[in-house]
Amino acid sequence: MSSQFGDQYLCMTFAQLTYRESLRDIETCLRTMKSKLYHMGFRSGAARNTLANANSVRDWRIYGDFAQILIRKAKALYSGEDFGIELDNAVYALDSTVIDLCLALFPWARFHKTKAAVKLHTLLDLRGNIPTTVIITPGNIHDVTILDELCLESSAIYIMDRGYLDFGRLYTIHKTPAFFVTRAKKNTKFRKMFSRPTKKSGEIMADQIGMLTGYYPRKHYPEKLRRIVYIDRTINKRLVFLTNNMNLSAKVIANLYKSRWQVELFFKWIKQHLKIKAFYGTSENAVKTQIWIAISVYVLIAIIKKQLNLKLSLYSILQVLSVALFEKTPILTALTSADYLGNRDLNYEQMPLLKETLGH
Repeated sequence: MSSQFGDQYLCMTFAQLTYRESLRDIETCLRTMKSKLYHMGFRSGAARNTLANANSVRDWRIYGDFAQILIRKAKALYSGEDFGIELDNAVYALDSTVIDLCLALFPWARFHKTKAAVKLHTLLDLRGNIPTTVIITPGNIHDVTILDELCLESSAIYIMDRGYLDFGRLYTIHKTPAFFVTRAKKNTKFRKMFSRPTKKSGEIMADQIGMLTGYYPRKHYPEKLRRIVYIDRTINKRLVFLTNNMNLSAKVIANLYKSRWQVELFFKWIKQHLKIKAFYGTSENAVKTQIWIAISVYVLIAIIKKQLNLKLSLYSILQVLSVALFEKTPILTALTSADYLGNRDLNYEQMPLLKETLGH
């Protein structure tokens, strides 16, 4: 990463880790630590106007590409992670979240007549809760169109709510071949061919194999589907699932759909603990730059947690890093408050935290 992009990334990462409120806030805090900036990896100062211009004109894609490098590394680290369901398949949850904006300041992100917003469409790998695909769009883009943008993985399982119910697109997943688990809509017409046995007193009320009816649904998805009727006792609600997986038990299918809520928890975490609801610039480039850097910070923290085998939560790691950024301390020492390993056993230099992570 060039020094100009590197300084911008360091400033914005500092802002994410310490939850700075504005560009002036970033500038003031970094100037206070001016003598330590070089040791953090900065090659120049942290002027507010320079950072504002960089966020506006420097292409956000470099940070999107950098985040993808980190995502691939995190996926490899968490590939054997247990998420509560024993499966060999890769399992992904797809959903989106809306970030509200002011229409007067963000006219390019028109959502409704008087509102602006961006949508964060995310495909979350449930092994480690790693966001493997992130697509940022104006708020008026319909969720289901994002299925066209995914690079589908053979044998993977994709979990999504009924907002993504488009039988032509689901058939594309089926032909990959991959699997999907979603919810049926009230008007979904299904003709049962035969039923599988279920326990009358259990949560699974029906497990059926059949075909869609209706001209267009049948045309778009001409093969057999599985329909599972499930009673969620915790919320006393009847849920109807559709899937093309004929082998997993109905209970596992229901549990897979329940695990979709991990993507909701991911959205809640980044909105609460990172800076993605208020922005330092109003251009589309500035917004996407800030979001992609926030995602890279999340993934970096996940990598640190796994590589150092830490029991701390991601939030606890974030808190420690926020107060240890300017300390010339090994990451392991900062995060464990223990120096029992000693410098000779760490086998690396005592590099500043951000400089070490970025590989300067």
